[in-house]
Order: sequence, then structure tokens, then C-alpha cells
Amino acid sequence: MTIPSAKPRIAIGSDHAGFSVKETIRRYLESAGYAVSDLGTSSEESVDYPDYGKAVGERVVSKQAHFGIAVCGTGIGISIAANKVPGVRAALAHDVNTARLAREHNDANVLALGGRVVTGEAAVAMVQVFLTTAYLGGRHQRRLDKITAIEKEERAEAAKR
Repeated sequence: MTIPSAKPRIAIGSDHAGFSVKETIRRYLESAGYAVSDLGTSSEESVDYPDYGKAVGERVVSKQAHFGIAVCGTGIGISIAANKVPGVRAALAHDVNTARLAREHNDANVLALGGRVVTGEAAVAMVQVFLTTAYLGGRHQRRLDKITAIEKEERAEAAKR
């Protein structure tokens, strides 16, 4: 996916453990002029990360958002959940380099972060890089095509069951 010429629409969601970092990211995005769909949660009351990973992923694949940002305690669970939505390429990042490479090499469309792992400031830096880095294509496209083929094969096998 190339970077849209206008500011991309962003879907953001978190569980309770990612709430504080999600709020920091949301405030940054809104102040920077991004259109943000905040899919929750709205407090630190315990909720389940799969619900929010799925919601963010669905917004992205339905093209209601160009990119998604998903935050749970470690970023691991919510990235697993988001990646269950066909067409989502959620990537867990812990620094700006992995956020950049997720876009350049993997054409990631959802950035997963750990609210108990990174600070709000570090999260915003990763989001800035993620949203402004273009996919390089080239040799990386062959690899993404293989991932797409795996997804199609798995869907076909699931339909037979």
C-alpha cells in the first residue's frame, strides 16, 4: 500500500493494558490532523484484547481506515488477533527501526504496540515513522504474494472442513 496523498484515516484500539498509550497516540494523531476512529477501550477496566484487534483489522480491510494501530500489554496478543482477519498484516514493533521495516519490507497495515513495553513518547515516534514510510515493493512483493497464497490455501481448506 502506498501512502495516501492526504493524511490517511487511522483506526486505533486497545485493551485496558494499552489504554494509556493508545490515548497518547490518539491525541497526537488528532493534533497532527489525522482522521481517527477510536474503537476503544475507553478506560483501564479489564477487557479482552481479541475484540479490539479484530475491530481494528476489520476497519483496515474494509478500507474504512488506511492503517490501524492496536495496543495491548505486550502487543503480542492483539497482533495475533488482528492477523486472524484476512488481509491484515499486523506487525509488532518495539522501536522506530522495526516500525519502519514493517512498512518498507512487509507492507504492514496495522502497527501493534505493547502498552507495558513502550512509553507513550516512544509509541508516538513509532507511529510517526510507520505512517510516513512507504512500502518498497521489489523483492519484498514476491514474499507478500507467498503470504497471500498461504491465506488463500488456508481459506480453501477451511471451506472443505
